Amino acid sequence: MKKRTKAAPRARSTYRHGDLRRALLAAGIELARGGGPDAVVLREATRRAGVVPNAAYRHFAGRSALLAAVRAAALSMLAVAMEAEIARLDPRRPPSDFARASLRAVGSAYLRFAQTETGLFRTAFTAPEESEVSDDPAKAGHTGRNPFQLLSDALDRLTAAGLLPPARRPGAEYLAWSTVHGLAMLFIEGPLNRMPAAQRREIEQRLLKMVEEGL
Repeated sequence: MKKRTKAAPRARSTYRHGDLRRALLAAGIELARGGGPDAVVLREATRRAGVVPNAAYRHFAGRSALLAAVRAAALSMLAVAMEAEIARLDPRRPPSDFARASLRAVGSAYLRFAQTETGLFRTAFTAPEESEVSDDPAKAGHTGRNPFQLLSDALDRLTAAGLLPPARRPGAEYLAWSTVHGLAMLFIEGPLNRMPAAQRREIEQRLLKMVEEGL
């Protein structure tokens, strides 16, 4: 008796307005989550969304457009993670304590996102196309702030609390960002990749304290 095989799912040709773009973006996010920016391929996204490839071009002109949208979504997720970490802080703390804690919250969320959402983290910080708009609101979190702005806010709190001299405030974002990003990369694809979790947490806290005191 001939064995029956399951038929492949038929590709959808129609979606309600806006649904297809959301479906393609969701597929792109999952591709990035599993394999980083190189895994974001428009044809594979259309396959996962269950539509014919040509249907995608009404929403994304090509792979670079889909990658830009996925990159924006990944940055938004990082911003939300930072906001959630800041929201856990007690706002009744003395200003100096809150300022220190908020800077560490931003750094801790960044490092955690890098390690738990590595594919999206890599995608968030892949080099954008020249045509990509740098202030895309999709990259912001719930408060409308993007990750870089949330870091800037934390540094402004340090300055307002008298912990960071105003003369040293300009450009401090780049010093803090590059330091924490460097540790994140060592964790996810460098020689610290197999470091035990407890030791990672200790290194994280020491580095964040170093950033705070070194600025």
